[in-house]
Amino acid sequence: MKVGVLALQGDVREHVSSLIACGVEPISVRRSSEIDVIDALVLPGGESTTIAQLAEVFGIYEQLKTRISQGMPVYGSCAGMILLANKILDAKEGQKTFGGLDITVRRNAFGRQVDSFESDIPFNDGSSDLIRAVFIRAPWVEQVGKDVEILASVDNHPVAVRSQTVLATSFHPELTGDHRIHRYFIEEVARPALEKVK
Repeated sequence: MKVGVLALQGDVREHVSSLIACGVEPISVRRSSEIDVIDALVLPGGESTTIAQLAEVFGIYEQLKTRISQGMPVYGSCAGMILLANKILDAKEGQKTFGGLDITVRRNAFGRQVDSFESDIPFNDGSSDLIRAVFIRAPWVEQVGKDVEILASVDNHPVAVRSQTVLATSFHPELTGDHRIHRYFIEEVARPALEKVK
């Protein structure tokens, strides 16, 4: 399985390290030719508007949007969640997303940079162990579509969701050294989806 990490802006290296720890050799994605060869994609945290704008500058925005709409497995953390949402509250004027996830997100829902925090939260992957979640200018999910599963919440706000081939978290698991979310993406989201295609 060839897993790409969108390498336009944000915490790319941390996601690459997490994927390597899970036994995957990730590909840094900036060009159309790199999108053509990947089976799955990770959208890192960073600045959602900047990432979308750079995708347009690099000429890969529509290609990414199409691949996601066609069912390519994709995981987005923080800004990646915003980029996967079909609808954004408090969006900047003209802000674009790749879409693919039937959710409404609120940008910077937990507050500004000074309001960043860490918390141990339950994650619905069959384990009773809590997961360390790092929230940095994080969004939360205001509404979910009928086919979206809520995997984790904070104060009754969903912060991890999944819909078939799309996984998103409003927190940054790549910053903790705990690779459980990345392993869940590979084993429970991407691999089953790719096996169905074969």
